[in-house]
Formats: sequence, C-alpha cells, structure tokens
Amino acid sequence: MKKLNTLSLAIVLASGLIATSAQAAEELRLLTWGGYAPKEVIDLFEKETGIIVKVTKSNNEEMISKLKATRGAGFDLAQPSQDRVASAQKAFKIYKPMDLSKINDSQFIASMLAATKGQSTVDGEVYAVPHVWGSSGLIVNRATSADITDYTDLCKPAYAGKVTYRLKRPTLIAFAFAMGEDPFAAYSDVEKYTQIMEKVGAKLTECKANVKAYWSGGDALLSLMRSGETTAAMAWDAGGWKLNRDNADITFVAPKSGALGWIDTFVLPRKTKNEEGAYKWINFVMRPDIAAKITAAAGNFTASKGSDDFVDAKAKAQYQESFSAKDIDNIKWYPPVPAGLEKIEGKILDRVKAS
Repeated sequence: MKKLNTLSLAIVLASGLIATSAQAAEELRLLTWGGYAPKEVIDLFEKETGIIVKVTKSNNEEMISKLKATRGAGFDLAQPSQDRVASAQKAFKIYKPMDLSKINDSQFIASMLAATKGQSTVDGEVYAVPHVWGSSGLIVNRATSADITDYTDLCKPAYAGKVTYRLKRPTLIAFAFAMGEDPFAAYSDVEKYTQIMEKVGAKLTECKANVKAYWSGGDALLSLMRSGETTAAMAWDAGGWKLNRDNADITFVAPKSGALGWIDTFVLPRKTKNEEGAYKWINFVMRPDIAAKITAAAGNFTASKGSDDFVDAKAKAQYQESFSAKDIDNIKWYPPVPAGLEKIEGKILDRVKAS
C-alpha cells in the first residue's frame, strides 16, 4: 500500500510539473497579413525570447469582424490598416491604447510614426504604430518620358495615347494634390470636397485623349508598359520595381506633389493576454535587419528606419532611387473615408467615363 501511494504521488507530481511547464510556454497570438510574419523571423524571435508565436492570417474586414465578435479578445496583437483603426475603435472599442514608452521609436521612420500616431488617436490616446507600407505614384519610361514628374504631367500633349491609369478614387485624390488642392483636408467639408472633385473631373476629361487604356488589373498595366504601348502610368511602387528588373529605363517615381500611401499597423486588441510579448514582437521586427526579412517575404518595405540597407542590392537601389528622405516625408497617407464622399467621387468618375 505504501509503495502504491508513493507511485501515485510521483505520478501526481510529474503531472504537476508537466502542467507547470505547459503554462510557462508563453504565447503571442498574432492576427496579421500573409508575409508579415515569415517563418524565419518567427524562429529568430522564438529563439531570442522563448515566446511561441501563433499566426492567424487575415485582412482588414476579417480582423475587425473577429475582434468585434469577441469584444477585442482572442489575439494579443493585430495589424489593420491605418485607416481602419480610429473608426473601428470609435464604433466598437476593440483596441487598447498603446504605451508608447514601451516602443523603441528610434527604429521607426519618424514621419510614418507621426502620421500613424496622428490618424490613430482617439480621445487623446494613440492606438497604433506603423509597420508595412506601400504607395502609388508614377511609373515612367525615362528613355521617352523623363519630364513626367507629377500626376498632371500625364496630360501633356506630347503623350497623347501613351499613358495609363485607373479610373478610380486614388486617381482623383492624386490629381487633386498635383493641382494644388488638399482633398484629405477637405474630408470634413462636403461642399469644398465636391468643388475639388469637380475640378479634378474636368481635368481628367480634358486628359482623356492621352489615355491609351484605363487599366483595371496589374497584369494589364505591366503589359502596357512592357510593350511600349504606354510610356507612363499612375500605379503602385512594387509594379514599377518589377518592370525595372526587366527594363532599366522603366521605374517608379515619387511624384512632386507626393505619393499616396497606405500603412498596415500594429494595434493591441482590447483584451490582449500578452501585452508585453506584443511589445517585444514590435521592437524585434522593427530592427532594420529583421525588417528586411519581412520586406523579402511580403514584397513591401516597412517603417523600419534604415532597413533598406539590409535588403538585396537590387531592391535597395530601386528603393533609394525612387524615394529620397524628402519623398518619404511627402507621402500623403490615406485617412479614413467619411460616409458620403465615395458617392461624390462615383458621380465624377462616371461623368469622366461617359465623356
């Protein structure tokens, strides 16, 4: 009987040790986009911190839906786009304010950090910091169209039938900035915004003779530029760099009036269970050498200061040729779109299309 009791006690103790060990295995539940947490980066983080990373891949709509359904539970760190933070917080209260003292802000490109903090502030609290970003601007064949340096240059008479862009709201926004307006500043003034859009609509109608085709898909755009049917376009940065790998004359150019940019952020779900682990992940992936690994996996650069020095030589050259520090600071980051503006834009686009 004594032996049985001793054996039973040993089993109980062993079970307790196993349970304690399991509890000690700290986890970070990450809700993010594909490519933002590559295996190589996860392995390095886990080795350095001992924190196990559990990744759920998602998109903006799903992230907000999941966090709304659980009232901010189920994940420790999420990555919605910059324009989906303040509005979602105001509507659903699914995020937790950032403790900026726990962020190594020296690792961030200052203008991107400031922009994200500003656009994610609700009731005086900051809810996000930047991570991965991308932009749209100009793709130019410099052998034939070197004088195209801003969006409205696409309308120069010399390029009749030789340009392409989308007939979508980013084009309206881009042309407005190139025409000396600030459409984002007019978001809160419907009358002013309508006036700006009317002005842009007239310009796009005037420019219609220059448009070979309004591209609607990335493959169509790349084909038009590769074939020489078009010599300049309004499009996204990675597309320009992809073309540059095949033809050194073609590349992405940051417009004088500013590229249009998006940022996918870091936010804390309101009921995060591992806030400290979340901050450790943010500071880890924003190291320039680690950020470069994310760029290689995702195809987009991050807000990590100096990370372009760690990407492959070709990508580094393309990035540095397209963006000076001044160009980066001049990017116009998309804010949330107030209700009703898309209807105004739709009428303008329909009118241009029908003209």
